[in-house]
Amino acid sequence: MSGTRSQAPPTVTEDAVAAEEFAPPAAAARRMRAHPLLVLLGIVLASLNMRAALAGVSPLLGEIGDHFHLAATASSLVTTIPLVFMGLGSILAPKLARRWGTETVLCGALVLLCGGILLRIAPPVVALFVGCALVGTAIALLNVLMPGLIKRDFPERAAGMTALYSTAMILGATVSAASAVPLENALGGWQGSLASWAVLAAVAAAAWAPQAVLARGASRQAAAAHQGATAAPRPAEDGPKLTRIPLAWQITLFMGSQSLVAYVIIAWLPTIFTDHGMSKAQAGLVFAFSTLVQAVGSFVVPMLAGRMRSQRALATGVVLLMAAGVAGLLVAPVGGAWLWATLLGVGQGGALGLALTMMVLRTRDAHTAARLSGMAQTWGYLLAACGPFALGAVHQATGGWTVPIVVLLVVCAGLLGLGLGAGRDRKI
Repeated sequence: MSGTRSQAPPTVTEDAVAAEEFAPPAAAARRMRAHPLLVLLGIVLASLNMRAALAGVSPLLGEIGDHFHLAATASSLVTTIPLVFMGLGSILAPKLARRWGTETVLCGALVLLCGGILLRIAPPVVALFVGCALVGTAIALLNVLMPGLIKRDFPERAAGMTALYSTAMILGATVSAASAVPLENALGGWQGSLASWAVLAAVAAAAWAPQAVLARGASRQAAAAHQGATAAPRPAEDGPKLTRIPLAWQITLFMGSQSLVAYVIIAWLPTIFTDHGMSKAQAGLVFAFSTLVQAVGSFVVPMLAGRMRSQRALATGVVLLMAAGVAGLLVAPVGGAWLWATLLGVGQGGALGLALTMMVLRTRDAHTAARLSGMAQTWGYLLAACGPFALGAVHQATGGWTVPIVVLLVVCAGLLGLGLGAGRDRKI
């Protein structure tokens, strides 16, 4: 992709506003920040954490439920609660960044993630759910602020940096899913397996700590340079009211629906396999493989989307891949497990990449793209949060996986319609 189409949807932060309204001082402030290699290291380490704490739970969901004597519906809260707070936390991220600065909030988010991971293994069941809420909030802050950081510090290499952080995010999820059961065996239980990922979060927080200190100093000097300036930053809500625009809702619901399918798969795919006779270790490997191949779709689809005026054909292709993988779970869940994992992975990665890309392609300027990104992530993750809990309840009520899988196919049908609408060549 080239031009603006190669960039991730920008996020409105204090730094981004300053860069737009006071270009020379902002450029000077950037020179006072951490060395680009340290920023690059911080981005990679933070990205590795953006899905690892969630993906490592799924292969252990049965053990967690048994330990706390949770029914299937209650067990699904372990994956549902983080999604709810990923949506709610997306609202707070720009406000916190304007107040404290991007680096400080990112460092704080990683500390919060570390604490949430450890809290999940505390003895009372309430600690499990509170820890899940903290994990979701921390990931929301990372999700929203990372594209803006890349746009600010690597404006000429935004596409490559976006690919790097997306790949690191998928790698973290893959390693977490694949190692969940081996770590459980090596560390004496699911608690040790989950807690191990707090180490990675702590290392990432340590990498961001000096950057946060440097950035705060740079912000103070930039603020002093701006004293007496007559220009004022554009209000975050300036522009068309997105909630009144059908295209904005089509993109938001496309983001939410594909996330719903993805997080249902994260929550329940290993359980579906083990309930049909597959060993727990093999189910974890198949799930990890499905996560890994998402990199194919998330890399290829955005590149193709940026070269097409209409993305309707791409939307149709990725949704059909997802639907084929879901349908395969009805036909031969164990016998065709690797094939279904491949179809689901490529389709899910492509759908996510397409959703993020359409936030840029369907808007006329960076400011509107940032607002659309915030709307889509907030409402999208809140919608996605309904999936694991609702399908867990259906599974518990019906005693099997046939009805939940059929419900997923219905969601895929709706996702196709949303993709056809959002993929048309229009702009907000």
